[in-house]
Amino acid sequence: QGQLVESGGGLVQPGGSLRLSCAASGFIFSRYTMSWYRQAPGQERELVATITGPGGSADYADSVKGRFTISRDNAKNTVYLQMNSLKVEDSAVYVCKASLIMLAYWGKGTLVTVSS
Repeated sequence: QGQLVESGGGLVQPGGSLRLSCAASGFIFSRYTMSWYRQAPGQERELVATITGPGGSADYADSVKGRFTISRDNAKNTVYLQMNSLKVEDSAVYVCKASLIMLAYWGKGTLVTVSS
């Protein structure tokens, strides 16, 4: 039914920037809360950022606050994660999630590697 496809991951140097995209289909995108999670090897999955559907209110993990920005374009059914001042510890698989009440869709993830 619902489908999410991430893109934009890759290799970037510390201090660099990257913009992730998540394209949604199969559901009414504007009503869903959209989130970005990340998971690195040996670490727990971490909620990075969330943006609500109706109001567009954003929230961030302390570890990325001030460096990352989540946004959405409901006309394009797409949510973005702008990542600036990247650190090595930001390296992870970044996964997009759409949620509404108890229903959730997950993407497969895109790999971000921060390394010199």
